[in-house]
Amino acid sequence: MRFVRFLGCMTLDGVARAGHFAIFAGKGLAGCVMCPFYVKNLWQQCLAVGFYALPVVGLTAIFAGFVLALQSYSGFSGLSGENTVAAVVVVAITRELGPVLAGLMVAGRTSAAMAAEIGSMRVSEQIDALETLGVDPFKFLVTPRLIAGICMMPFLVLIADIIGVFGGFIVGITRLSFSSGLYLEQLAKHVLAFDVFTGLVKATFFGFSITLWGCYCGFTNSNGARGVGDATTRAVVSASISILVLNYLITTLFFGL
Repeated sequence: MRFVRFLGCMTLDGVARAGHFAIFAGKGLAGCVMCPFYVKNLWQQCLAVGFYALPVVGLTAIFAGFVLALQSYSGFSGLSGENTVAAVVVVAITRELGPVLAGLMVAGRTSAAMAAEIGSMRVSEQIDALETLGVDPFKFLVTPRLIAGICMMPFLVLIADIIGVFGGFIVGITRLSFSSGLYLEQLAKHVLAFDVFTGLVKATFFGFSITLWGCYCGFTNSNGARGVGDATTRAVVSASISILVLNYLITTLFFGL
């Protein structure tokens, strides 16, 4: 009976948490299209989510392009398919690696920062002070971050695509002795607007998920200063898992048979 009671408590707790998160997400979506909008906060969050994340996203993308070109050449050289390296690099980067790697990097950087910042505000009762002043803390803190994530992640992914493909090009002409003209011709032949579009769609959902988890974990922090660290960890892990799940679902939607 203890085991059954434990299972029952875990089930009820899980359902309650899922319902609370769903309500939070719905409120966040509604806040993205309803006034008022705090433009200054929105601009600051766009800088935090987008501009300040450019170095880590660009570095990740270019080394992903390096490795992908080398591994593609190593795998296809035995099958006399060296000319497919450019095609593999551009398709893999635009469809999968660009959105997923950029999303994971932003999740580790931005989601953790949001959870720590909002969690600290909860601990120091700054959120309660906003309510006392008649300011909706959800609209003031959460909505600008959600909009920034939705708007800036596609730009980050587009830049990651360009840098990643460029990284494969550098390795192709310097290490693999490809002709630059032939490599560029293969790139132009295999880069498709639909592949880029699917990556940007993924980026939009990833941006919403990353910022949503960061805000939710910080907003629901209730264990004092120790809870800030726990909220940060939960935000990064949850955002990373949600990126992988969403990636599979969106890929199935666009490319599933």
